[in-house]
Amino acid sequence: MNPNSYKNLQLNLSGFSFWLTLFAVVWLLGSIGLGWLVKSFFILIGLLLITPAIAFLAFRWWLQRNLVEDHCPVCSYSFTAINGMQLRCPNCSEPLKMEKGHFHRLTPPGTVDVEAVEVSARQIED
Repeated sequence: MNPNSYKNLQLNLSGFSFWLTLFAVVWLLGSIGLGWLVKSFFILIGLLLITPAIAFLAFRWWLQRNLVEDHCPVCSYSFTAINGMQLRCPNCSEPLKMEKGHFHRLTPPGTVDVEAVEVSARQIED
């Protein structure tokens, strides 16, 4: 027999005292009529746990409604943007605005957009 075997059987109860003290405080507050304080604490903890999940779901819903993919009207480069946002095309640097799901060029008032058409030239001989 080992005389030091009793030392090997000791349990570590340092964490147990915390939980016992917490239970005693909750029981004491409940017994003297301050149970509402304990309940409000648990409600606060519950809200702190649920709020990030609700915020994540709300952000995904908002992003699904406002994130749109379209083509640049100048160079036909496809990229995504948020509705109502002004930005530049990453390919040709044309200033654009995302409105109603489509990109529109930002041009000063009075600017006329003209599309160039290539015309084959014939030489007239005298």
